[in-house]
Amino acid sequence: MSTDTVHPAVERADGLIELKRYEEAEALLGQRLAEDPDDIRAWAKLALCHVRAEQHEKALEATDRALALDPEDVGALMMRAHALRGLGGGRWQESESVLREAIRLAPEYWYAYAFLADVVWRIRLVRIGQAGGGTITAAQMEAPLREAGDLAMEALRLGPEEVYAHEVAWQIADLASNSTVADQLDHAILRLDPNHPYALARQTQKAAAAPGVRATEAATLYADALAAAPDSRTMRQGLDDASYRMLRGIRWLALLCLALTAAGLDVFVTEGETPRDLPVSLGQRLWFLVPMTAIWAVGALLRYRRLRAGIQINLRSVIHRRKWPRVVLAQAAWAMLCALLLAEVPWSERAVPQALFWAGLVPTLATVWFDRKKKA
Repeated sequence: MSTDTVHPAVERADGLIELKRYEEAEALLGQRLAEDPDDIRAWAKLALCHVRAEQHEKALEATDRALALDPEDVGALMMRAHALRGLGGGRWQESESVLREAIRLAPEYWYAYAFLADVVWRIRLVRIGQAGGGTITAAQMEAPLREAGDLAMEALRLGPEEVYAHEVAWQIADLASNSTVADQLDHAILRLDPNHPYALARQTQKAAAAPGVRATEAATLYADALAAAPDSRTMRQGLDDASYRMLRGIRWLALLCLALTAAGLDVFVTEGETPRDLPVSLGQRLWFLVPMTAIWAVGALLRYRRLRAGIQINLRSVIHRRKWPRVVLAQAAWAMLCALLLAEVPWSERAVPQALFWAGLVPTLATVWFDRKKKA
């Protein structure tokens, strides 16, 4: 790669590009190139500016100017590969030959291998798909993924601490359905970048979906992940889903109150047993409120207060933002209304309490079955 001294204006432009102030960077580089049209680093940096701004045609023109000055400048070749890939259409596949030339000139440059690996599997699979009418079999994927995998392994050898090399290797392992290697690469990515949004999301989803993980534990995992990657939509959706799972549990509390009240009133008389006389006394009716209060205090209020503040906030938020959490709350409220009517009205016959019991039980149980796989 070129070791030419970089002009201060080019260095300042590089800082502006990192800040995504592309128009300012372009203007500064334009001034520099007006002073010295042969500044190859300025042309390469201008190409980078256009690539980041997704102006790939302009980026390609800038690399043409840079490579006209030095056809073997690796930095300009890499920018040309980026510009070609960004163009899409029929030209993006030209990036392979450009990257192979960069590797020939700089055989120890890890990034060229990683970028080429990322490009190669896409090009090969597109060609196979075009030849096969859009159909690609697992057997047809083996050779392209093996070729790309070898390039990715070389990138990892040359750049063992580079996140992008691991990302490309993960993509290839995932496409090859090699979950063991993909999992190892995720752990390596998180070792290098603990806040990597995609690796963090994948590992959190895996942990949250493991057998035996309760909704509260899953919500904590997602909340921890969001603390590290607050912009991750995947983690926010995961936290919403875990919050919804927790809300679903309150229906069982309502149904338990309904069942205990029905049992206390002997709503359904068992043959051979003497049923409780109706109506029950006021004291007994008030006593029914004690186990109900205990169930909700322990099963809902205490659990809620033990949750982290972020999860508590998300629970309230998901109720306002999503339909099914509100449906769940309405069902729990309906079942509790039926339970309270059973408990507090001085019924003299069992026909109406029986109807109330079934009215509270059946719709709620039916929906518990229906939405068991639904997400928030």
